[in-house]
Amino acid sequence: MAKFVKKVKVPGKGTNDVVGTGRRKATAVARARVRPGAGVIVVNGRPFEEYFPSLLYQKVVLQPLEMTGRRESVDVVVRVMGGGISGQADSVRLAIARALAKMDPELHKPLKDAGFLTADARKKERKKYGLHGARRGTQFSKR
Repeated sequence: MAKFVKKVKVPGKGTNDVVGTGRRKATAVARARVRPGAGVIVVNGRPFEEYFPSLLYQKVVLQPLEMTGRRESVDVVVRVMGGGISGQADSVRLAIARALAKMDPELHKPLKDAGFLTADARKKERKKYGLHGARRGTQFSKR
C-alpha cells in the first residue's frame, strides 16, 4: 500500500538566501535556507507541521523565529536527514538560528544568550569491556 505525501512548492534558490547548518548527536544533520518572505516553513518538501506532527517538536523548531520576531517575515526551507525525530527537531532549530544570525548580525547576541547557537555536545558514551554497557555492570551477589 503506497503512502502518498503531499509535496509543497519549495521556493527556488535565490541570491539572498542564507544557509545555516545544524547537527545533533552526530547523526541528525539539517541545512536550512532562510530568506525574506511570508513565513513559509518547509522541511524535506513538506510543511513543517506535517513533518513534525507533535506540537512539542513544532515549538522547538519555531523557537528561534518566535524569539527574534521573524516568524511571519522569513521563509525557511530545510533539508534534514539522519537520527530520530527529536534529534532532527533540535538540529533544525540550530540550523535556523545559525542562518538567522548570519542574515542579521544584530540577532547573534540574543540568540546566543537564549542558547540557540550552542550545539548540544552530548554524545553516546562508549561501552567498556567487562561491563554490559557504558556503566552497567553485572549484578553484585554477597554469597
